[in-house]
Amino acid sequence: MKLAIVTAYPPSKVTLNEYAYHLVKHFRQKESITEIVLLTDKTEGQKDIDFEEQGCKVSVIECWQFNSYKNVFTVSNALTQSKPDAVLFNLQFMKFGDKKIPAALGLMLPLICKLKAIPNIVLLHNILEEVDLAKAGFTTNKWLQKAYNFIGSTLTRLILKADHVAVTMHKYVDVLEAKYKAKNIIQIPHGTFEVTKTQPNFDLPEGPLQIMTFGKFGTYKKVEPMIEAVQLVREKTGLDLEVVIAGTDNPNVPGYLEQVKKAYQHVPQVRFTGYVEEKDVPKIFNESAVVVFPYTSTTGSSGVLHQAGSYGKAVVMPDLGDLALLVQDEGYKGEFFNPTSVNSLANAIEAIVTNPNYRIALELANYKAATAFPMQKVTDMYLSVFNNIMCKCNAQKPIIIEPTTAK
Repeated sequence: MKLAIVTAYPPSKVTLNEYAYHLVKHFRQKESITEIVLLTDKTEGQKDIDFEEQGCKVSVIECWQFNSYKNVFTVSNALTQSKPDAVLFNLQFMKFGDKKIPAALGLMLPLICKLKAIPNIVLLHNILEEVDLAKAGFTTNKWLQKAYNFIGSTLTRLILKADHVAVTMHKYVDVLEAKYKAKNIIQIPHGTFEVTKTQPNFDLPEGPLQIMTFGKFGTYKKVEPMIEAVQLVREKTGLDLEVVIAGTDNPNVPGYLEQVKKAYQHVPQVRFTGYVEEKDVPKIFNESAVVVFPYTSTTGSSGVLHQAGSYGKAVVMPDLGDLALLVQDEGYKGEFFNPTSVNSLANAIEAIVTNPNYRIALELANYKAATAFPMQKVTDMYLSVFNNIMCKCNAQKPIIIEPTTAK
């Protein structure tokens, strides 16, 4: 099978690029895949396709740009050029842009793929029905929220033209089937990027305990409460704690972290790492005592939670939305806090950093949850669905009987 994947890809800063890296890493090790063609956004640096593991050929066609009105045409032309046997779209609603028209045009691509008769699956990481538009940073205007919801419903109907739409949470299946009467929704877990063959070492490095958060910040991910909460824990316990803010601004809020850095420059031991390259991700997680999710809302299954689990880390989470569902569905554990209360967040952090036995119990539980669905297993699930689509397509092809010549 020649598999095309439409996605952002490292060193891209567009969302879901890290997820694509791990999809490709595991897809290319499958015997049934002969070549992977990445239909990616254009970046200044070269795409990260140098893998240590043996696998099939990976080629790259940089054929779209964030917020370009031409993406629907350039990606369509790339599909025609590359002639894949199947296509996987790695999507969320703001994948192709944060402007309404480019974002909408890009989401027409699964329909175009279907019209080209190429077996295709859309991996949809979030659905607008489960996003709080105000808290997620889209808009607080009630009329605009109604407009967004209408546009979102229209775009969802377009996406549902794909052969199958894969979502990562069972609740998403229920919502889409109930609202859109869709029959092509499947649940495939988010998966865990890297699962160590042996249980992680739960010993922490010498020096301050690192309280880390990881992601793109500024909309519903705000780091100010975390900094203030750690200050409270320091004052109460006397512990040596370092705040580690690993990541960058959300594209919708440029300059956010620089403003935070200036506002809290008087606070000691607050470290901003900037963009974390894939090779440096294990170090960031392994050195952390606690991974904090300073969220006021959620917009899908959390890749960071799955990463934290894979490295065997204790987590502090708001008790809301998809994070709470993941705890129920997949077995992750952590300390919960009220997302509107700095004191609540401080209490949650304190409960872990003052009790090493409790921290290790959370780390063990999260590692166990993460190992249940490694990416190797997730990519097998996608291949199984692709095979079913292809079998169905072949069965529907008309049988042509060549006329015989009378002797």
